[in-house]
Amino acid sequence: MAGSDDMLNDDHYPAYTMGRAADIVGASQDFLRRLGEENLIVPFRSAGGHRRYSRHQLRLAARARELVDKGTALEAVCRIISLEDQLEAALQHNRDHECR
Repeated sequence: MAGSDDMLNDDHYPAYTMGRAADIVGASQDFLRRLGEENLIVPFRSAGGHRRYSRHQLRLAARARELVDKGTALEAVCRIISLEDQLEAALQHNRDHECR
C-alpha cells in the first residue's frame, strides 16, 4: 500500500476539494464544473459524491482560466488544451523511442 508521502508526491492524486481547487486556480466552482462538462478535467468522486482534483488537473484548469480571461471561448480553450496535451505526449513518446 502506498504511503501518505507517495500520495502527496503523486501529481494525479485527487487531494483537493472543489472549494480549495477553485481558490487555488482563482476561478469559481461553476468554472470547474464547466471544465468537467467539457471533459477537460474529470474529477475523482469521493464515496460521498464530492469532486476531488489533482495538481495536474489544477494546472489544466489554471491554463483554461488564463485563456478564457483573454477572451477565448471555453469550448475552444478545452480543445486547445487537449491538443497541447496530445502533442506533448507524442513528443515525449518520440523522445523515449529515439534511435541511439
